[in-house]
Amino acid sequence: MSAADTPVGMPSPDAETRRSPWGEVLHSLLRSGTFLTGFGIVLFWVICALLGEHFVPYDALADDIINALAPPSAEHWFGTDQIGRDVFSRVIVGSRDILTVAPLATILATVAGTALGLLIGYFRGIVDDIVSRVLEAFMAIPVVIIALLAIVALGTSKITVIVVIGLSFAPIIARTVRSAVLAERELDYVAAAKLRHEGALHTMFVEILPNVVPPILVETTVRLGYAIFAVATLSFMGFGIQPPSPDWGLSISSNYGMIGGGFWWTVLFDALSIASLVIGVNLVADGVHGAFND
Repeated sequence: MSAADTPVGMPSPDAETRRSPWGEVLHSLLRSGTFLTGFGIVLFWVICALLGEHFVPYDALADDIINALAPPSAEHWFGTDQIGRDVFSRVIVGSRDILTVAPLATILATVAGTALGLLIGYFRGIVDDIVSRVLEAFMAIPVVIIALLAIVALGTSKITVIVVIGLSFAPIIARTVRSAVLAERELDYVAAAKLRHEGALHTMFVEILPNVVPPILVETTVRLGYAIFAVATLSFMGFGIQPPSPDWGLSISSNYGMIGGGFWWTVLFDALSIASLVIGVNLVADGVHGAFND
């Protein structure tokens, strides 16, 4: 059927054929219920992080001892904590710090890991052998242990948490990028770049990098979920985000002792918030992975 014979309002076969690879990925994402569900959850928390303090009913930092440990009610939807702070307001506003620190740490991990993966994948040989062994040794140590050692040595701050988590996840991304680069470096376009006497940096970042973006994007979304857990864990242990922030991990740490007294609401809603955000990010990661593999 020719384009002229295509019914009005229907895309022609030629239009489908002309769709770019990135257009195909976007089309697949927009048809993916998994991706859209995860995106909706993440978008909700992003809006809360950006605008939450403007629509919450109470100041997230204001205490009210008279109403301490009040159960969920029409006045306090999620109840109050041990010093009378409104839990609902703290849950909404508390999304800000974790949605600042975790994405920045993931971006740092992606940039450092991508550069390192390109380097060892392109040069191979002794560079690959030495750096890969170092990365393997580094990855054998749990992220939380590395973070604790670094934070104790450098001091507690958001910048320290971002750098520590970012550099802890960089080797994992580097390994993924290395595998992709090893496949790409044997293709004709890389050989053509060498014949044109292009420099190594040009070949890595201009020729190869655009072709290994899909696995990098997938790995980045996966690492973001792990970064959220890492930030919450460090805050819970007292080494991450510090008071008076209403951060979820910090709030759980401050109130988990109340559970034994039956005051479950002081912890439950913060824990559900962390879980929902991680689930949303993982759904986005599954959607992105599926779109690149369709």
